[in-house]
Amino acid sequence: MAALIKSFWRGITYRGSDGHWAWMMHRVGGLGILLFLVLHVFDIYLMNLGEETFSKFLFLYSGPPFKVMEVFLIFGVIYHAINGLRIIIVDFWPSSTKYQRLMYRIALVIVLLIFVPTAIITLSTIFNPA
Repeated sequence: MAALIKSFWRGITYRGSDGHWAWMMHRVGGLGILLFLVLHVFDIYLMNLGEETFSKFLFLYSGPPFKVMEVFLIFGVIYHAINGLRIIIVDFWPSSTKYQRLMYRIALVIVLLIFVPTAIITLSTIFNPA
């Protein structure tokens, strides 16, 4: 188990630069989006099993644990989109690679500017249900 933990830690600290964290967060965000899409396809499938079954499943979406997971999903979507645009810029303008660290940090600021108000609104439904 100790070897597994050491290997995992070495994997997440490899290079340790902004580029590595950008790569890792982009992959994790993409996997989160994929998992949500699988769940979404499943809940749409439940419509075929009847309204009662579908309604029972949708009830889970309104609970506090799912709202917290929804905030992670929102972050993943926003991060994946903004970082994807940064990657497109680097791909189309190779000379921009010398500004990659700056562009990543600007992308993070943009992500946070979009994410924080969205997370507050999403989580406010837990504390102030309508």
